[in-house]
Amino acid sequence: MTRDNAFARISDFEPLEEQLLTTRHYLHAHPELSFEEADTARFVAEKLEGWGYEVARNVGGHGVVARLKVGTGTKSIAIRADMDALPIAEETGLAYASKAPGKMHACGHDGHTTMLLGAAEYLARTRRFDGTVNLIFQPAEEAGVGSGAQAMIADGLFERFPCDAIFGLHNHPGAPAGSWLMRSGPLMAAADTVKITITGKGGHASRPHLTVDPVVAACNLVVSLQSIVSRNVDPTQTAVITVGSIHAGEASNVIPNTATLSLSVRSFEPGIREILETRIRKLTTAVAEGHGASAEVAYLHGYPVVVNSEEETEFARSVAEELVGTDNVSTCHLIPGSEDFAYFLEHKPGSFLRLGNGMSSEILHSSKFDFADENLIVGAALWSRLTERFLS
Repeated sequence: MTRDNAFARISDFEPLEEQLLTTRHYLHAHPELSFEEADTARFVAEKLEGWGYEVARNVGGHGVVARLKVGTGTKSIAIRADMDALPIAEETGLAYASKAPGKMHACGHDGHTTMLLGAAEYLARTRRFDGTVNLIFQPAEEAGVGSGAQAMIADGLFERFPCDAIFGLHNHPGAPAGSWLMRSGPLMAAADTVKITITGKGGHASRPHLTVDPVVAACNLVVSLQSIVSRNVDPTQTAVITVGSIHAGEASNVIPNTATLSLSVRSFEPGIREILETRIRKLTTAVAEGHGASAEVAYLHGYPVVVNSEEETEFARSVAEELVGTDNVSTCHLIPGSEDFAYFLEHKPGSFLRLGNGMSSEILHSSKFDFADENLIVGAALWSRLTERFLS
């Protein structure tokens, strides 16, 4: 048997394509938000149990973990797919569009779950590996804080289901469907949220000299904050500070007592993340006090940086190149979005991959987004071949 035929190929999954389409379209039509994935988890668990997996339900909430041991090998691998949807009203007009008002799979998690289910069915049927595979179906990736990854880890994920390495993926709009993008080291940003409250002294708009105007201070702060990236961050590094909202007052003839700002802060290195927080706090205090006001900064640390280990990333790259050819595998650019897969990588070596969703794909979190169905057999084949090669 040749090396190519010894491991899973895309052609092995062509007979399963209609089955995978049916699964993906069902999941797309029945989206559930973070922390609400009970029916999705039940659907996934029942399929896995039917294929002979040892299935644990309610891991860290609605999480499902399926384990299958074959042979006497001592190595183990974990592969993760996310299951939750977003609070967005769908506008695709698809025959399988969301049946849940105000909820949709606008990030492709329905596709991620389906691809891993496709691999699960294949691996259970063929059993061409020697060791243990753990398939993780994770809830609440979109939560932002207190996410599903954190909850599953706190519930003893890696103690209950040991693994030597962990892998995950996300679809990638703007890259050809079926192509793979990979990167060792930092890949996706840490995402922090900051709420700033500036307190002044309100009064009549015609008598500003008798007030301390928090609106003026807030506006100056918005401009001043932009200097942090340009003047405090190494030009060879990347960071983003976005003031996403600013609120103050209700009437044009009243100077309010307070003004509030909400910031999204992105970074790719722990040192840069620390610099950003330090400078935001100090600059906020200085600007507010310079206007005679005071400021309170509530700094919420979100998902950390997704840092892929080199060995596992290069292994995944070699598997992808075997599967789809070197021309369809490339190095991914840094992505300022965030992912709670980062928490898994803080505990285990592994790699988070990107799978092209089509050059004309709608952007993620768009009301018109849809997962590229031609990717279903590609993703299922990649996970199967990766498992077989890792546990060969």
